Amino acid sequence: MRLPTWLAQHLAALRTLLVFTVLLGLAYPLALVAVGRIPGLADRADGSLLTADGRPVGSALIGQSFTDAAGNPVGRYFQSRPSAASDGYDPTASGASNLGPQDIVDTIATDPDDSRQSLLTQVCQRSAAVGQLNGVDGRRPYCTPDGVGAVLAVFRRDGLTGPATRVVSVNQSAPAAPFLADYEGVPVELATPGEDYRAAGATIVPIRGDAPAQPVVPADAVTASGSGLDPHISPAYAEIQIARVARERGADPTAVRRLVEQHTTGRALGFMGAPAVNVLELNLALDAEFPTR
Repeated sequence: MRLPTWLAQHLAALRTLLVFTVLLGLAYPLALVAVGRIPGLADRADGSLLTADGRPVGSALIGQSFTDAAGNPVGRYFQSRPSAASDGYDPTASGASNLGPQDIVDTIATDPDDSRQSLLTQVCQRSAAVGQLNGVDGRRPYCTPDGVGAVLAVFRRDGLTGPATRVVSVNQSAPAAPFLADYEGVPVELATPGEDYRAAGATIVPIRGDAPAQPVVPADAVTASGSGLDPHISPAYAEIQIARVARERGADPTAVRRLVEQHTTGRALGFMGAPAVNVLELNLALDAEFPTR
């Protein structure tokens, strides 16, 4: 007896559903689990977890902060790069700040909750803080001595041309002191909260200052990664932290530098990416070799 066409089509569709359910819903996932159990891959499949005293303390693939309860860096540990993932290294909020190099003017509002730091000011503040923590020169081009973006709003007599008639340090407000006393012979004012000087017709002028062309504090110490979860820092950032960590642990800087070298990975395939230091792995090695009392 020949089945009706509509019924035969439905039975064929049901058989296809059952076959692909078994293949893709059962066999394929189980095959991937089995591959993940292969020696050498099991650790990665479980999240590349690192342990201390038998307890998981983090993943080699996700960065974390080494700060105290108040958010201050713990001196005996190497510090990670900044993170824009929520409050820092939140894997459920992975992402960047999405601020670009043209973001140089802070929003200074009467209500502090409505204020916003530009990317430039964030970089300046981080550089100054890293320099102070590690006893190195934290100056950067286009940054003021008090750690904000060195940016002026310049009003000119004829709009975009002519002599300056008014100059405002847009990222500084009272009680700060202007980072420049005058510009083109015009006294520099402090910014007034709530004022939009660009909309008022001013030209925004960043001032380079006298900082070295190659800052001592490297870029990864003051900028977050695209994911906000990068567990690595550059060898240059690790280098400026060695003296501090050695001093805090009462260790020989040469021995600490040796540990840094041991936890530095090279370029992928010898030519892709850049050398990097895994911060969590390095700090665990420090605790094992130079435990604090």
